[in-house]
Amino acid sequence: MDPIRMVDLKKQYDFIKKEVDGALAEVLNATTFINGPAVKEFQSDLERYLGVKHVIPCANGTDALQIALMGLKLEPGDEVITADFTFAATVEVIGLLKLTPVLVDVDPQTYNIDPAAIKAAITPRTKAIIPVHLFGQAANMEAIMALAKKHNLYVVEDNAQGIGATYTFSDGSRAKTGTIGHLGTTSFFPSKNLGAYGDGGAIFTNDDDLAHFIRGIVNHGMYQRYYHDVVGVNSRLDSIQAAVLKVKLQYLDFYNERRKEAAIRYSTLFEGHPNIVVPFREGNCHSHVFHQYTLRIINHNRDGLVDHLNAHNIPCGIYYPVPLHRQKAYCEPEIDETPFPVTNQLVNEVIALPMHSELSVEQIDHIARQVLSFLDDSSKN
Repeated sequence: MDPIRMVDLKKQYDFIKKEVDGALAEVLNATTFINGPAVKEFQSDLERYLGVKHVIPCANGTDALQIALMGLKLEPGDEVITADFTFAATVEVIGLLKLTPVLVDVDPQTYNIDPAAIKAAITPRTKAIIPVHLFGQAANMEAIMALAKKHNLYVVEDNAQGIGATYTFSDGSRAKTGTIGHLGTTSFFPSKNLGAYGDGGAIFTNDDDLAHFIRGIVNHGMYQRYYHDVVGVNSRLDSIQAAVLKVKLQYLDFYNERRKEAAIRYSTLFEGHPNIVVPFREGNCHSHVFHQYTLRIINHNRDGLVDHLNAHNIPCGIYYPVPLHRQKAYCEPEIDETPFPVTNQLVNEVIALPMHSELSVEQIDHIARQVLSFLDDSSKN
């Protein structure tokens, strides 16, 4: 059996090596490293894939979130509601722009932001909601968009972990995550379902005016060279990363299907175990692309399981060990824990197992056996 990796980028590269090497050679031979044809081609391809009018590439996923919020022209002190259980970048950009983050609890089934908690947190100063499609699972966008419409709020989807997922509305219509809110953002960090070979990101929107404004922001506020019409930043996806992403986008649905197959096998092997809660999935799994495969270990020693897996050369991760409301950079001196019962439970129970499109059945079965062995053997002691 091959060594088990959390994400096996080497195997993924080997599978598409000829195409990637050819695409990189084109960029190197043309020496169009910034805003070259590869960027424009990838942008167009991604617009078609997502079914969205505008994709604005940028330097990374955190920039994408910051630029999206800049595009909304919010004022310092305006409140932005987002999930307490997520990566810090989501709230980091709120702080950088001197907006006020309002953290709310998550749904115990999907781990995504809870619409009921959003509703309770809305005040006259609330201007936007940032739902995160955590671990690749689509958030409840129908309920979130209804709240946004009722209270005249913007919605910015953090789709860094969910690219390729499809949300199904109650009327049966569907849309790709990241294209439902006023703006969507994503990251092309190498470990993502659609990952570059370095940093990269993008912003999505169907709003022509927002798209125009944001295209100026990402390019120093310029629409014409050396004429700075708005306050901007320097955030560009370079041609080399775009060339890689253009190749890999052709395989995104294949990658996501392989992840789903791996997740279903994991869940089948863990089914019914009293100490394991497997990830929630709906029907045929369109709404989850399994950026992470995250278990909850209940009434048992989660940290002991981490040590056991590491001792058997099986990587794993705790996403996330500390909720945002307890992070030193963002928390108040006196923390009220009562609004966060689900998040506070999850940080003590979650463990992410290896998940990528190159996992073999043999590897999945071995990982599952080690998880079950630890839980069952230590329960006998």
